[in-house]
Amino acid sequence: MAQNGDTEAQSPSTPEARPVGGTEFSWCKAVPIGTGVTVLSLLLSKPPQIAVVQNALHKLQNSHPILRSKIHLDPSNNTFHFLTPPTPTVQIHPFDLASTAHIIQCQSDGHDPFHVLLEHEMNQEDTWRNYAADVDVLHAAVYSISHDRFAVFLRLHTASCDRASAVALLNELLRFVAGGDEASGEKVNSPIEDLIPEGKTNKPFWARGLDVLGYTLNAFRFANLSFVDAGSPRSSRIIRLQLNVAETENLLAGCKSRGIKLCGALAAAGMIAAWTSRCLPDYQREKYAVVTLVDCRSLLDPVLPSNHAGFYHSAVLNTHDVCGETETLWELAKKSYTAFVNAMNCNKHFTDMSDLNYLMCKAIENPGLTPSSSLRTALISVFEDPVFDDSAEMHGEIGLEDYVGCASAHGVGPSIAVFDTIRNGKLDCACIYPSPLHSREQIQGLVDHMKRILVEGCNSENQQIEP
Repeated sequence: MAQNGDTEAQSPSTPEARPVGGTEFSWCKAVPIGTGVTVLSLLLSKPPQIAVVQNALHKLQNSHPILRSKIHLDPSNNTFHFLTPPTPTVQIHPFDLASTAHIIQCQSDGHDPFHVLLEHEMNQEDTWRNYAADVDVLHAAVYSISHDRFAVFLRLHTASCDRASAVALLNELLRFVAGGDEASGEKVNSPIEDLIPEGKTNKPFWARGLDVLGYTLNAFRFANLSFVDAGSPRSSRIIRLQLNVAETENLLAGCKSRGIKLCGALAAAGMIAAWTSRCLPDYQREKYAVVTLVDCRSLLDPVLPSNHAGFYHSAVLNTHDVCGETETLWELAKKSYTAFVNAMNCNKHFTDMSDLNYLMCKAIENPGLTPSSSLRTALISVFEDPVFDDSAEMHGEIGLEDYVGCASAHGVGPSIAVFDTIRNGKLDCACIYPSPLHSREQIQGLVDHMKRILVEGCNSENQQIEP
């Protein structure tokens, strides 16, 4: 009997299981309330061949086992596990013209149908509601918008796929669709906490307690964008901030000349625009929180490749006092980026990881701890590095007209989450915000002002430099 049991336990059809880590646990808590539904969206001018895309997705799942996992909740002890079966399982859900038109008609407020469908997919957090059954981390759908416009969506649980791996997966998917070979497979990955270099998380117990207290007390002093409707159910919406090639070159040159990264300029523009939107006296200061997300793969032990699927980002939280009569784009960008670098040099991306995860879970459990139960934990979130993409030629081959990668943020999170890409030399930011906590008109005005700040900041600098 024992021998038969061992044989059964080692059967090739038995899913491989591993418990989630601390950061993954936080995402398992956040996704059902609306934060952490990652969406990769492709707009095509040619009808996708469902069988080809399906085969490409199976190749992805073979190369990255976590993408074929299911999330299992054990309610007896409130623990989560990844259950990874040995073979791919994802199936594409097709929506014909009539079904797609119905979705667009029900949700559209006059905006681009592609963006409407993106928002629809991003707000499918009910997929993982309560984890009543083991649920796949990856879902796929194809929508027929018209006879010459089609949209392909991959929807992923963020615990299994962060922004860096999502970008890599998109490139792999396009390569597979174009007939590329399957890469050698990974093993089921380890959580980020197990890969942090020894000594990098050392913090005395009393210091950890003080840091948690400090984060908590500071949160009550953070300024927020005005809340339009804090009582109604929320969903995530998208507005894009886009620059042309010349504007992007000027912005990147301005960052490089000051020894800072783009994230500093984006955060600064967001803070200045937020301060201006509140119509305050010039002398009044506001304290804004900025979250910078760091891809830690190159900092782990062992170092992970950039396309290693899973969640390997960490967050660095900094606060900045902003006063309209004194702030300029580049001064605030320099201060913001310097504060981030100083935090990184102190290993706060590792030492404060469990503190921020703890506070995130506490906010989810007790929304009343946040202003107006808004669950807003920062003004803006940015990524340390943008995504660079210059593969226009391959995109033309498959009829790819546009694509967006982003994640929902209407549960716990910032007022505006920025997902920046530099595509063929042009900056393209997907700005995600919670609605109706903030209105589309409010965020459109903020994003438009951010763009003016970035462009005019670079133009005024060029005028000063030129003789």
